[in-house]
Amino acid sequence: MKTYRYGMTPPFTGRNVPINELVEATGKSSLFIRLGLQKGILPFGYAYKIDDSSEFTYYCPDKRVWEETGYFAWGDLPNERLVTVYGRNS
Repeated sequence: MKTYRYGMTPPFTGRNVPINELVEATGKSSLFIRLGLQKGILPFGYAYKIDDSSEFTYYCPDKRVWEETGYFAWGDLPNERLVTVYGRNS
């Protein structure tokens, strides 16, 4: 059984989706996501190298993550916006 939300676009806020949340949503490792962002392979965010350092900072806006992966943290939105689909193969 899968639950889908139809007929509405998520209420985007520009929130930065944390790497650990992306790990849970995609099933990939944090190393995979961080390196993919650093190399520009993953199109849902940005990696910025901090000057004179080997460290990066990451920005993955909620709208871009949703557009590329379908993931959005709906939070406390009402359940009447849910549509449950039975028997669909994925």
